[in-house]
Amino acid sequence: MEPLSADEIRRSIVNSSKSQVKALTLPIGYAELPWESLDFLGWRDPKAPNRGYLVVRREGGVTGVAVSTQSTGAARRFAGLCDLCNTAHHVSDIALFVARRAGKAGREGNTVGTYICADLACSLYIRGLKELDVPQGDTATPEVRAERLATRLETFVQRVLN
Repeated sequence: MEPLSADEIRRSIVNSSKSQVKALTLPIGYAELPWESLDFLGWRDPKAPNRGYLVVRREGGVTGVAVSTQSTGAARRFAGLCDLCNTAHHVSDIALFVARRAGKAGREGNTVGTYICADLACSLYIRGLKELDVPQGDTATPEVRAERLATRLETFVQRVLN
């Protein structure tokens, strides 16, 4: 992914009010992000940990989606699967993220949700740049996994937009 400016990120958010976008806190270490290893920019807001953001380059520009989740609670011994990157994690490391739909549907309270890596670091997991605690069954190459991630992420973004 090519680096994004703070203004590009803020302008990209499609499902939040202007005041919510203004209050958005960029990820810790924003200036040192490993952009070349990211398929999308995903982070939990350091000032509002139940809030997160997914920002992705798509045809026609950049689209950002604000998502929210609840605290995951105590660690459990079961495994869960991220719907975006298909990486297995302990259940407490997977979270249900919900996004208000864009436009009129969102103003009416309609949402979409999916299970995602709780730290929103899917790109780093599929490339082996972040350690996993659960054995993985997927033997596809990082490039293939990145293509699959891009497809699933596009599907989620489309659900927010439509």
